[in-house]
Amino acid sequence: MKVGVIGIAALLLTAALMVVGYSSVFTVSQTEQVLLVRLGEPVRVVTEPGLHFKAPFVDSVIDIDKRILDLEQASQEVIASDQKRLVVDAFARYRIKDALRFYQSVGTVQVANIQLTTLLNASLRRVLGEVTFIQVVRDERETLMARIRDQLDKEASGYGISVVDVRIRRADLPEQNSQAIYQRMQTERQREAAEFRAQGGQKAQEIRAKADKEATVIVAEANSSSEQIRGQGDGERNRLFAAAYNQAPAFFAFYRSMTAYQKGLKGSDTRFLLKPDSDFFRFFGHPGGRPAAGDAPKP
Repeated sequence: MKVGVIGIAALLLTAALMVVGYSSVFTVSQTEQVLLVRLGEPVRVVTEPGLHFKAPFVDSVIDIDKRILDLEQASQEVIASDQKRLVVDAFARYRIKDALRFYQSVGTVQVANIQLTTLLNASLRRVLGEVTFIQVVRDERETLMARIRDQLDKEASGYGISVVDVRIRRADLPEQNSQAIYQRMQTERQREAAEFRAQGGQKAQEIRAKADKEATVIVAEANSSSEQIRGQGDGERNRLFAAAYNQAPAFFAFYRSMTAYQKGLKGSDTRFLLKPDSDFFRFFGHPGGRPAAGDAPKP
């Protein structure tokens, strides 16, 4: 009996020691930091990963993520300084840098997201309300996001949170405004296109007129040069004919008659209505162009 009681007592003692030992240790993962709370009061923050010890039954462990967390925000309308409405879709990334302050101020990530969403909305309206629509969508987008991040980080530091980045995913006009602007842009581009086409047509007409004028001048100069050359050729030809006539008048007369025969008898109709003793046929009767003695015309 005594052995059985001792065995049961030893078993109970062993179980109690195991429970106490299990309650005295805890582990910290690489992605977490742990806040030890003793009877509702924070004791210390453990950031080193591994196995750690705590007071059993009186210390409780609260796991707090130390990774970079995402804060998604629904699209909202913001009025720029030029009174244009913008639909802004933004998000932020943050890290819990002070676990004790985070636990004392907000307690959980869900509550922190609600608080940060409110602060982010306020920062967006404050910063984007000071600039124009063009600065938001094109010129100063990076600078504006940095300003929003700095403001949000300053306000979130009271919660033990460090804001890593703020990004504007989309910043555009509302749908009804966008359609009106697109139509106005389309009309403007059509007007510019028509103006460019008119200017191109006018320029083409000017180039064509200039080309026609230059072509007319070139043709006129070419005709003038050709007439001059032709005149010089005719003069040279007449000079040669005159020289040939002075050297051999009979041959020149024969050549002229042969040329006249060639031109006169060129067509398909070779009939001539002339007198038989006409001077035109004088070379037909005699090679020298003189009529034969027996062929002299009668009085």
